[in-house]
Amino acid sequence: MKNSALILLLFCSVYSFASNKVGKLEVISPDGNLTIRVSVSEKIFYSVAYKGIEIVTPSAIALVLQDQVLGASPKVKKTSKQNHKGVINLPYGNFKTLDDRYNELIIDFEGNYSIFLRAYNEGVAYRFKTNIDSPVTVISEEANFNFSGDPSVVFPETDVFTSWEVPYIKYPSVSGIAENKKAFTPVLFSNNKINIVVGESDVLNYPGMYLKKSAGSIKGTWANYPKRTELGSWGNFVSVVKETENFVAKTEGTRTFPWRVIMPSDDDKTFLTNDLIYKLAKPLAIDASWVKPGKATWEWWHDAIVEDAGIPSGMNNRNTALYKHYIDFASANKLEYLMIDAGWSDIYNLSKANPKVDIKELIQYGKSKNVNIFLWCVATTLIADLDRYMDLFQQWGAAGLKVDFIDRDDQLAIAWFEKIAAAAAKRKLMVNFHGCSKPTGLERAYPNIVNYEAVRGAECSKWDLTANPDHHLDVLFTRMLAGPLDYTPGSMRNKTKELFKPIDPGLPSSQGTRCHELSMYVLFDQPFAMLCDAPAEYRKYPDIMKFLSAIPTTFDDTKVLGAKRSEYAIIAKRKGDDWFVGAMTNWIGRDQSIDFSFLPEGKVYKADVYLDGKDADTDATQYDHNTMEITNKTKLNIRMANGGGSIVYLHQ
Repeated sequence: MKNSALILLLFCSVYSFASNKVGKLEVISPDGNLTIRVSVSEKIFYSVAYKGIEIVTPSAIALVLQDQVLGASPKVKKTSKQNHKGVINLPYGNFKTLDDRYNELIIDFEGNYSIFLRAYNEGVAYRFKTNIDSPVTVISEEANFNFSGDPSVVFPETDVFTSWEVPYIKYPSVSGIAENKKAFTPVLFSNNKINIVVGESDVLNYPGMYLKKSAGSIKGTWANYPKRTELGSWGNFVSVVKETENFVAKTEGTRTFPWRVIMPSDDDKTFLTNDLIYKLAKPLAIDASWVKPGKATWEWWHDAIVEDAGIPSGMNNRNTALYKHYIDFASANKLEYLMIDAGWSDIYNLSKANPKVDIKELIQYGKSKNVNIFLWCVATTLIADLDRYMDLFQQWGAAGLKVDFIDRDDQLAIAWFEKIAAAAAKRKLMVNFHGCSKPTGLERAYPNIVNYEAVRGAECSKWDLTANPDHHLDVLFTRMLAGPLDYTPGSMRNKTKELFKPIDPGLPSSQGTRCHELSMYVLFDQPFAMLCDAPAEYRKYPDIMKFLSAIPTTFDDTKVLGAKRSEYAIIAKRKGDDWFVGAMTNWIGRDQSIDFSFLPEGKVYKADVYLDGKDADTDATQYDHNTMEITNKTKLNIRMANGGGSIVYLHQ
């Protein structure tokens, strides 16, 4: 009996020791370049190393619940590891498939919670998981990002929790950011030639993360749970939070929480094909065989002014006849969609159509011309009677919705995204989210989400100077890592920095050259892509319409041919046998060479080449269009003007 008690005592001592003295808690990426480590003491700390260099020093993480802190005085119960090697088959995207390889460490703690850590070649991520029987209230989350040194930052700064269409502020160092200033993610940090993008993935039933300068470091921060809301802001149709609770989320006790994602690289080209946020997100949840991405003609940016329409045009003349003119233009130029923006219905009652716009007739007319229709609506009206309106749009035969003015990403608003996407998918309707927070991978589960805005886009050309070539290059290396964006390019009224002036109302122009503008159709990830300018403008340039008609919005393969963060990018994308190459520079002109060695051996392509004209530095509309033959031996030297670009369309 005494021996049994002694053995039991020794066993308990060993168990206690093993529970508190755990082995090395780390996971390494398949290519060996990235390591995420965890240390457990009075708190839980993680750190990240890239190619042997510590880029994130020990940083505390915790989940603060109403009655306990997950991460305070932690005790490890057990750990497990797995190595995953798979393939994600995409319904559409920039590739046919994605390589899905990662190594994972799972740490189970006393207190019914775990931490998952993954290391991919593209980055590392961690998330909390709880296994609690009853619902929980999350008071706050502690997510620290203690970077080595004092990196520079591309900071999409915002003073509120309601805006994602902001200019990016460049700080030479984290220490140069004012205390309590915050930005939405992704945010790019740069230190010792290593660029690090911080983002999040799989945000479901939980508020979105911002990064805030606090006590000299970078920390996560979130919108509190709404206590009281009312309609206000634009036209009194936006749900505005007037009072909040002292917590961020009320949720089920057994669940996973969003991934906190860190993507480092010393090769800027890798950011332009980094799909880690998508890979970490919820897998496909619907049959997506019916989802058809494509391009749309659209009236709002150019105030519906079509100078050669032969009928009255302009915003006050948006009627059935004018929209049929847009449908005819789309049909003649192989555009799949017409996007009908605000004004077709009563904002507060989507079943009450503007008597000047016969939506049913337009939908049927469009179908006879192989052009389908998206309809604009505000989120608050739609969500208030979701099933009725979705049934109505399905009965009419609409292809999809542009859901606008969400303007929040607290827990309740985040839930709207999935609720709308699921209801739309049930009726085979696509969704273009506008006035929304940045994507975090929900389009993987619901590929009927064909775009998100969450970017300072072409619309800002009407009001200010912020939608410019410098901004476009920043978008490529930050916002685009989160997912697709509804920038709405296509301006044919192109201006230099010196000559540009905002115009609203009327016919606006854009900053950068004609070829810079066209390159967005290759470089930007936009499954639902607008042609923002008037049909009249495109008809003046049949050679440009040849390219805009031909380029798809999704691709089978993508190759980054050259890139330098915030300065320039050259990308080639393939659809079937055709290739499309886009090059873009910031406000600094530069010479580059496009190396076509990626093409198949022995194959000769006909190429339409669009280059900045010799005087494009002073007349941004100038471009040269040439045809030539290109093989995998070709190297094409290009000169991009200030704010310039170029396009090469290769076909048989």
